Amino acid sequence: MKWQTAITNINNGQEIIRGKKLSGLIKTNTFTETIFLIWQGRMPKSAEIKMMDALLVAAIDHGTGTASAMAARIVASAKNSMHTSLAAGILAMGERHGSAIETAAKFFIENKNNKNLAQTVKELKDKKVRLAGFGHAVLSKDERSTELFKMAKKLGFYKDCCIVAQATEKELNKISSKPLPLNIDGAMGAILADMGFDPKMMKGVFITARVPGLVAHIFEEIQNDAGLRRLGEDEIEYIGK
Repeated sequence: MKWQTAITNINNGQEIIRGKKLSGLIKTNTFTETIFLIWQGRMPKSAEIKMMDALLVAAIDHGTGTASAMAARIVASAKNSMHTSLAAGILAMGERHGSAIETAAKFFIENKNNKNLAQTVKELKDKKVRLAGFGHAVLSKDERSTELFKMAKKLGFYKDCCIVAQATEKELNKISSKPLPLNIDGAMGAILADMGFDPKMMKGVFITARVPGLVAHIFEEIQNDAGLRRLGEDEIEYIGK
Protein backbone atom coordinates (compact mmCIF):
# COMPACT_ATOMS: atom_id res chain seq x y z
CA MET A 1 0.00 0.00 0.00
CA LYS A 2 1.38 3.40 -0.97
CA TRP A 3 1.60 6.21 1.57
CA GLN A 4 -0.36 9.05 -0.03
CA THR A 5 0.32 12.72 0.67
CA ALA A 6 -0.66 16.05 -0.85
CA ILE A 7 1.99 17.97 1.10
CA THR A 8 5.48 17.39 -0.30
CA ASN A 9 6.93 15.75 -3.39
CA ILE A 10 10.67 15.25 -3.94
CA ASN A 11 11.39 14.18 -7.49
CA ASN A 12 13.91 14.87 -10.24
CA GLY A 13 16.10 16.87 -7.88
CA GLN A 14 13.29 19.25 -6.86
CA GLU A 15 11.17 19.60 -3.72
CA ILE A 16 7.59 20.70 -4.21
CA ILE A 17 5.55 21.98 -1.24
CA ARG A 18 1.81 22.13 -1.92
CA GLY A 19 2.48 22.66 -5.62
CA LYS A 20 5.16 25.32 -5.09
CA LYS A 21 8.88 24.85 -5.68
CA LEU A 22 10.72 25.06 -2.36
CA SER A 23 13.58 26.86 -4.09
CA GLY A 24 11.12 29.58 -5.11
CA LEU A 25 9.57 29.82 -1.66
CA ILE A 26 13.04 30.31 -0.19
CA LYS A 27 13.59 33.30 -2.45
CA THR A 28 10.21 35.01 -2.27
CA ASN A 29 8.17 33.96 0.77
CA THR A 30 8.31 34.48 4.53
CA PHE A 31 8.17 31.70 7.11
CA THR A 32 4.61 32.69 8.08
CA GLU A 33 3.45 32.58 4.47
CA THR A 34 5.01 29.16 3.99
CA ILE A 35 3.54 27.86 7.25
CA PHE A 36 0.10 28.94 6.06
CA LEU A 37 0.70 27.29 2.68
CA ILE A 38 1.72 23.94 4.16
CA TRP A 39 -1.18 23.99 6.64
CA GLN A 40 -3.97 25.26 4.39
CA GLY A 41 -2.78 24.16 0.95
CA ARG A 42 -2.78 27.68 -0.52
CA MET A 43 -0.89 30.93 -0.25
CA PRO A 44 -2.36 33.35 2.30
CA LYS A 45 -3.89 36.70 1.48
CA SER A 46 -2.36 39.87 2.91
CA ALA A 47 -4.82 40.05 5.84
CA GLU A 48 -4.25 36.37 6.65
CA ILE A 49 -0.48 36.90 6.82
CA LYS A 50 -0.89 39.79 9.28
CA MET A 51 -3.36 37.86 11.43
CA MET A 52 -1.24 34.71 11.47
CA ASP A 53 1.85 36.74 12.38
CA ALA A 54 -0.05 38.30 15.31
CA LEU A 55 -1.31 34.91 16.54
CA LEU A 56 2.16 33.38 16.46
CA VAL A 57 3.69 36.38 18.25
CA ALA A 58 0.98 36.40 20.94
CA ALA A 59 1.75 32.83 22.00
CA ILE A 60 5.54 32.85 21.61
CA ASP A 61 6.20 32.65 25.37
CA HIS A 62 4.48 33.07 28.72
CA GLY A 63 7.24 32.89 31.28
CA THR A 64 9.28 30.33 33.15
CA GLY A 65 6.34 29.35 35.37
CA THR A 66 4.34 27.57 32.67
CA ALA A 67 4.26 23.76 32.74
CA SER A 68 5.97 23.51 29.35
CA ALA A 69 8.82 25.90 30.19
CA MET A 70 9.38 24.33 33.61
CA ALA A 71 9.44 20.81 32.16
CA ALA A 72 11.81 21.82 29.37
CA ARG A 73 14.20 23.58 31.75
CA ILE A 74 14.18 20.77 34.32
CA VAL A 75 15.00 18.22 31.63
CA ALA A 76 17.72 20.50 30.23
CA SER A 77 19.18 20.91 33.74
CA ALA A 78 19.70 17.15 33.82
CA LYS A 79 22.15 17.55 30.90
CA ASN A 80 19.78 16.38 28.19
CA SER A 81 19.98 17.61 24.60
CA MET A 82 18.06 20.51 23.08
CA HIS A 83 15.65 18.23 21.21
CA THR A 84 15.02 16.01 24.26
CA SER A 85 14.30 19.05 26.43
CA LEU A 86 12.09 20.55 23.74
CA ALA A 87 10.11 17.32 23.47
CA ALA A 88 9.62 17.35 27.25
CA GLY A 89 8.24 20.89 27.08
CA ILE A 90 5.80 19.99 24.31
CA LEU A 91 4.70 16.84 26.15
CA ALA A 92 3.85 19.00 29.18
CA MET A 93 1.06 20.65 27.18
CA GLY A 94 -2.13 18.98 28.35
CA GLU A 95 -5.78 19.86 28.94
CA ARG A 96 -4.83 22.66 31.35
CA HIS A 97 -2.02 24.16 29.28
CA GLY A 98 -1.84 24.60 25.52
CA SER A 99 -4.69 22.28 24.59
CA ALA A 100 -7.75 24.35 25.51
CA ILE A 101 -7.62 26.04 22.11
CA GLU A 102 -9.23 23.07 20.32
CA THR A 103 -12.02 22.51 22.86
CA ALA A 104 -12.74 26.25 23.00
CA ALA A 105 -12.99 26.51 19.21
CA LYS A 106 -15.42 23.57 19.08
CA PHE A 107 -17.64 25.25 21.70
CA PHE A 108 -17.68 28.53 19.76
CA ILE A 109 -18.51 26.76 16.49
CA GLU A 110 -21.29 24.69 18.10
CA ASN A 111 -22.87 27.80 19.64
CA LYS A 112 -22.74 30.19 16.69
CA ASN A 113 -26.53 30.11 16.34
CA ASN A 114 -27.36 29.66 20.01
CA LYS A 115 -30.01 32.23 20.94
CA ASN A 116 -29.88 31.15 24.59
CA LEU A 117 -26.14 31.36 25.18
CA ALA A 118 -26.57 32.86 28.65
CA GLN A 119 -28.69 29.88 29.70
CA THR A 120 -26.17 27.43 28.20
CA VAL A 121 -23.32 29.07 30.10
CA LYS A 122 -25.30 29.02 33.35
CA GLU A 123 -26.22 25.34 32.95
CA LEU A 124 -22.60 24.38 32.32
CA LYS A 125 -21.49 26.44 35.32
CA ASP A 126 -24.13 24.79 37.52
CA LYS A 127 -22.84 21.39 36.39
CA LYS A 128 -19.30 22.53 37.26
CA VAL A 129 -18.21 22.10 33.65
CA ARG A 130 -15.11 24.21 33.04
CA LEU A 131 -15.37 26.21 29.83
CA ALA A 132 -12.13 25.90 27.88
CA GLY A 133 -10.43 29.15 26.94
CA PHE A 134 -11.47 31.12 30.01
CA GLY A 135 -9.60 31.93 33.21
CA HIS A 136 -5.95 32.44 34.06
CA ALA A 137 -3.81 31.54 37.05
CA VAL A 138 -2.21 34.99 37.22
CA LEU A 139 -4.08 37.44 34.98
CA SER A 140 -7.51 38.94 35.66
CA LYS A 141 -7.45 40.32 32.11
CA ASP A 142 -5.47 38.82 29.23
CA GLU A 143 -4.13 41.68 27.10
CA ARG A 144 -2.96 39.20 24.47
CA SER A 145 -6.58 38.35 23.74
CA THR A 146 -7.61 42.01 23.72
CA GLU A 147 -4.98 42.91 21.14
CA LEU A 148 -5.73 39.87 18.98
CA PHE A 149 -9.43 40.75 18.82
CA LYS A 150 -8.59 44.35 17.91
CA MET A 151 -6.51 43.08 15.02
CA ALA A 152 -9.15 40.53 14.01
CA LYS A 153 -11.71 43.36 13.74
CA LYS A 154 -9.29 45.48 11.72
CA LEU A 155 -8.44 42.66 9.31
CA GLY A 156 -11.96 41.29 8.87
CA PHE A 157 -11.66 38.08 10.91
CA TYR A 158 -13.95 39.08 13.77
CA LYS A 159 -16.91 36.90 12.86
CA ASP A 160 -19.35 34.46 14.49
CA CYS A 161 -16.89 32.56 16.69
CA CYS A 162 -15.24 35.73 18.00
CA ILE A 163 -18.68 37.14 18.83
CA VAL A 164 -19.63 33.94 20.69
CA ALA A 165 -16.29 33.96 22.54
CA GLN A 166 -16.69 37.48 23.89
CA ALA A 167 -20.39 36.98 24.63
CA THR A 168 -19.51 33.83 26.60
CA GLU A 169 -16.87 35.77 28.55
CA LYS A 170 -19.47 38.39 29.45
CA GLU A 171 -22.09 35.84 30.58
CA LEU A 172 -19.55 33.72 32.44
CA ASN A 173 -18.27 36.66 34.46
CA LYS A 174 -21.79 37.66 35.46
CA ILE A 175 -22.12 34.44 37.45
CA SER A 176 -18.52 33.73 38.46
CA SER A 177 -17.10 34.44 41.90
CA LYS A 178 -13.74 35.39 40.37
CA PRO A 179 -12.58 36.99 37.09
CA LEU A 180 -12.50 34.51 34.21
CA PRO A 181 -10.90 36.35 31.31
CA LEU A 182 -10.96 35.05 27.78
CA ASN A 183 -7.39 33.77 27.61
CA ILE A 184 -4.96 33.23 24.74
CA ASP A 185 -6.30 29.73 24.04
CA GLY A 186 -9.85 31.03 23.73
CA ALA A 187 -8.90 34.03 21.61
CA MET A 188 -6.75 31.97 19.26
CA GLY A 189 -9.43 29.29 18.98
CA ALA A 190 -12.12 31.84 18.08
CA ILE A 191 -10.02 33.71 15.53
CA LEU A 192 -8.61 30.60 13.87
CA ALA A 193 -12.13 29.16 13.61
CA ASP A 194 -13.30 32.36 11.92
CA MET A 195 -10.30 32.08 9.58
CA GLY A 196 -11.48 28.62 8.55
CA PHE A 197 -9.01 26.44 10.46
CA ASP A 198 -10.08 22.99 11.61
CA PRO A 199 -10.07 22.78 15.45
CA LYS A 200 -8.07 19.54 15.23
CA MET A 201 -5.12 21.53 13.83
CA MET A 202 -5.21 24.35 16.37
CA LYS A 203 -3.09 22.77 19.10
CA GLY A 204 -0.42 22.40 16.44
CA VAL A 205 -0.67 26.14 15.76
CA PHE A 206 -0.17 26.88 19.46
CA ILE A 207 2.82 24.53 19.67
CA THR A 208 4.36 26.13 16.57
CA ALA A 209 4.06 29.53 18.23
CA ARG A 210 5.48 28.38 21.57
CA VAL A 211 8.50 26.38 20.29
CA PRO A 212 10.76 29.46 19.87
CA GLY A 213 10.07 30.44 23.48
CA LEU A 214 10.88 26.94 24.70
CA VAL A 215 14.11 26.92 22.67
CA ALA A 216 15.09 30.20 24.36
CA HIS A 217 14.36 28.80 27.83
CA ILE A 218 16.32 25.62 27.14
CA PHE A 219 19.29 27.52 25.74
CA GLU A 220 19.31 29.86 28.75
CA GLU A 221 19.24 26.84 31.08
CA ILE A 222 22.14 25.25 29.21
CA GLN A 223 24.14 28.47 29.20
CA ASN A 224 23.57 29.23 32.88
CA ASP A 225 24.34 25.62 33.84
CA ALA A 226 23.09 26.21 37.39
CA GLY A 227 22.91 22.50 38.10
CA LEU A 228 20.11 19.99 38.38
CA ARG A 229 16.77 21.60 39.15
CA ARG A 230 14.89 20.02 42.02
CA LEU A 231 12.58 21.04 44.84
CA GLY A 232 14.11 21.88 48.18
CA GLU A 233 13.01 19.72 51.09
CA ASP A 234 11.31 22.76 52.64
CA GLU A 235 9.07 22.93 49.55
CA ILE A 236 7.84 19.36 50.05
CA GLU A 237 5.13 18.52 52.57
CA TYR A 238 4.96 14.88 53.61
CA ILE A 239 1.35 13.79 54.34
CA GLY A 240 1.84 10.03 54.68
CA LYS A 241 1.97 7.96 57.86
